[in-house]
Amino acid sequence: MNKKNPYAVRSHDVHLDSEYTQWITDVKERYRRAQIRAAIKVNSEQLRFNWQLGRDLVIKKAEEKWGSGVVEQVSLDLKAEFPDVTGFSTTNLWYMK
Repeated sequence: MNKKNPYAVRSHDVHLDSEYTQWITDVKERYRRAQIRAAIKVNSEQLRFNWQLGRDLVIKKAEEKWGSGVVEQVSLDLKAEFPDVTGFSTTNLWYMK
């Protein structure tokens, strides 16, 4: 069902009155809003993680301590551990830092 069609699919032998139609429209809209709130929360947490990773690289003086290729190594390690996740490129890590 899409947003433009507020009517319920009549697949069972039940009487669907206007009260039901209004209620199911409300349920679908609440679900859509919950999906949006979840996406916002995920984005917020991802930003927090990125900021913390960049901060860690700076605070630990990673380049001085482990060498100039440490950012590239962190990128490789994170991409190997989380192959389906995007955002761990060397360039992105430098932006985080």
